[in-house]
Amino acid sequence: MNVTIILPTYNEAENIPRLIQAIFALPRSDINLLFIDDNSPDGTGQILDDLVKEHPNRLQVIHREGKLGLGSAYIHGFRHLSDSDVDAIGMMDSDFSHDPEKLPEMIDGLEKADLVLGSRYVPGGSVDFDWPLWRKGLSAWANFYARTILGLPVKDATTGYRMWRKEALMGLPIDRIMSSGYVFLVEMVFLAHKLGYRIAEVPIYFADRKWGKSKMDFKMQLEAAIRVWQVRFAYRDL
Repeated sequence: MNVTIILPTYNEAENIPRLIQAIFALPRSDINLLFIDDNSPDGTGQILDDLVKEHPNRLQVIHREGKLGLGSAYIHGFRHLSDSDVDAIGMMDSDFSHDPEKLPEMIDGLEKADLVLGSRYVPGGSVDFDWPLWRKGLSAWANFYARTILGLPVKDATTGYRMWRKEALMGLPIDRIMSSGYVFLVEMVFLAHKLGYRIAEVPIYFADRKWGKSKMDFKMQLEAAIRVWQVRFAYRDL
């Protein structure tokens, strides 16, 4: 199976070389990487350009002029791959919160599903052991909030670790997606459910980032809570 994983980046200079090494060390030579860098001021883009020279057949990078948001980065990547010969398209964070070792299992899951989610809330899944209780509660509540409002039959609607069959992904009304922040992830699962796609979940351990700083803040959380309701009423025609 020909697989390309899209990884949005912004200030991930400390993580990128380690992450690429870990993914390319997996016992699968069919995994390729497409990075979307939003003009990271820490030099992430230049590091990626140098690594492309080392892995010209498995690594691509797209440079954008500024920080345009998670959703727009993924949509940019989807459109870039729309005419390619890939069989599957993955979505993954660049900060090691998503364990690369889970990639083969998620890819294999596409044999029976259109979308495979790396889930923290199915049996065997969990969040960072060192998170304080309030943070674990907030994460679980945010996921419960989105699932309940949208009626989603999955345990983890907010996970960013995903693997899609290309045909299924390209069957989504991508031009209608309105979220650019983290609700973008919820909106895509909602669309997959509305269109009757087969969705599977693989348990993952979600680790806190090892290097760098988290980009999630209170403003993003508040925006997410409001936008979930907008998503609910935006696709009543599907």
